[in-house]
Amino acid sequence: MAPSRQRSRIHDFPDYEVVLEANPEFARASLDDEVIAASAQSVIVRETRHAPVIYFPREDVRWERLEATDHTSFCPFKGDASYWTVRGAERVEENAVWGYADPFPEVAELANYVAFYGDRIRVESAASPPAEPGSSPKT
Repeated sequence: MAPSRQRSRIHDFPDYEVVLEANPEFARASLDDEVIAASAQSVIVRETRHAPVIYFPREDVRWERLEATDHTSFCPFKGDASYWTVRGAERVEENAVWGYADPFPEVAELANYVAFYGDRIRVESAASPPAEPGSSPKT
């Protein structure tokens, strides 16, 4: 029998926070030199005892490069996560993307976002979108 998953209500843990904030910068996720997601509407999730994570709006992800997997995980503060594998031109990163399709009400906004493991997918944030290769800056 599988262990039961118990939800932890954030307000029951005053020393634990999950905070979503708008990212004021343009964010991009790439596998090698291939952009997998790019957005001016990403959010930063700051969670106690975790590094900040950039979450990308689902509509700003190149879904043709992702493949859903059977892998799942559970966070007592956010809910059940689903995973995707990224298939780049030169390599594949298994279960490198996750998202919460039906997160707990306290973080309901996460339903519209996914995140990338930064140790396998390059995730960058900058004040403005990078120039397209071969373009010159406007003067």
